[in-house]
Amino acid sequence: MCRWAAYTGAPIFLDEIVSRPGHSLIHQSHGATQCHTAINADGFGVAWYGERAEPGLYRDVMPAWSDPNLRSLTAQVKSGLFMAHVRASTGTATSRNNCHPFTWGRWSFMHNGQVGGYDAFRRDADMMIPDALYPCRKGATDSEALFLIAIAEGLEDDPKGAMERAAARLITLARAKGAAPHLRLTGALSDGQRLYAMRYATDDHAPTLYHRWSDTRGGRAVVSEPLEQGEGGWVEVPPYSFCTFVDNTVRVEDFHPCRLAVAA
Repeated sequence: MCRWAAYTGAPIFLDEIVSRPGHSLIHQSHGATQCHTAINADGFGVAWYGERAEPGLYRDVMPAWSDPNLRSLTAQVKSGLFMAHVRASTGTATSRNNCHPFTWGRWSFMHNGQVGGYDAFRRDADMMIPDALYPCRKGATDSEALFLIAIAEGLEDDPKGAMERAAARLITLARAKGAAPHLRLTGALSDGQRLYAMRYATDDHAPTLYHRWSDTRGGRAVVSEPLEQGEGGWVEVPPYSFCTFVDNTVRVEDFHPCRLAVAA
């Protein structure tokens, strides 16, 4: 599976999350401890917010640990809200357009997980993306489709509801034409002001998700795995949860797209 990390708070250099910790995102790309894949080398990406509303975005298909441009960028760029992702493909090609995060306007999104049997209904999923948004469909992943469907479902005004509705639509397709598990989802999204994260699965194997407030940094890391082995203060997000992170506060709400899928 993919691994990702996000941060919101006082501005810090990106490498304080991406590469410097003992179990940083780069270290996890060599060998994650809480997923079944040993190597995550199908590309990487970083989205960060600065002086402008729209995020900066850097993505490539090289292994994250061997890209000197990524090392230089994270050592020099400071941000108070950013998201980083290392990819392990679930079937689609290794290409820059398939690397996370995905962006649209001021929004950014990244995902760890899968939509079961996606290849069998990829065309159906694409048809859920409205014509006005379809030019934004640059890659072929289920993750990008989920993001664009959520935008169509009202992401700007209702992030939680839009993600539930979009996930429910893909769960319905997976049940009809795909395979189990119909959805596994640990995702993060942001509009540059707030950071949101969700953890969900239609089976009992939701990908892991943790967060931790740091008084030293004055910010919060939200991650697939804790950034330091044995470090205290990490809070595991329970399955079926949608989190909103603002300043040093966390709001956790129920997240149940399956209820909408049943209703459909």
